[in-house]
Amino acid sequence: MEDPEVPTEHLHEEMHHQVEHAREPWILGVALSSALLAGFAAVASLLAGHEANEAMISQINSANQWNYYQAKGIKEAQLASKGDILEALGKPVQEADKAKIASYEKEKADIQKEATKLQEESEKHLFWHSGLAKSVTMFQIAIAVGAISVLMRQRSFWLASLAVGLVGLFFFVQTLLVRGYG
Repeated sequence: MEDPEVPTEHLHEEMHHQVEHAREPWILGVALSSALLAGFAAVASLLAGHEANEAMISQINSANQWNYYQAKGIKEAQLASKGDILEALGKPVQEADKAKIASYEKEKADIQKEATKLQEESEKHLFWHSGLAKSVTMFQIAIAVGAISVLMRQRSFWLASLAVGLVGLFFFVQTLLVRGYG
């Protein structure tokens, strides 16, 4: 799965241009905070892509286990049908066949546990991906609002940008703590 792109390069160029020609000292703060936010966005984007990939791998492995479970079920059903036919004809069912049916039932239970575990693992990775994706979105919005503050020469927009960036940082740190990255 491809990592989401963080399209902020043109905003950085415009902010650097504005910083060079700015008379307001807070504009340098906008450039610095935007650079920091871009760094957080890049890391969060990388981790979000990783979690999405891990979710997909776990989901594929779970589907493979369910296919294996079905194959064992088909073999079990065929062997049980053979036993039913033999009993209907008044012939004895071989003990090896009865043992094999019991072994298929045990194998299916183990396979089911593994498939369920992999499905739950996939759901966890998607949950973590979602938290990281929210943080990337907030970081991108914060960077854009920061650029607007420079273009409009409105310091209040920069403060709003910092607030949105803090929301992104909250999602980022919360996900890292829940995920156990740090």
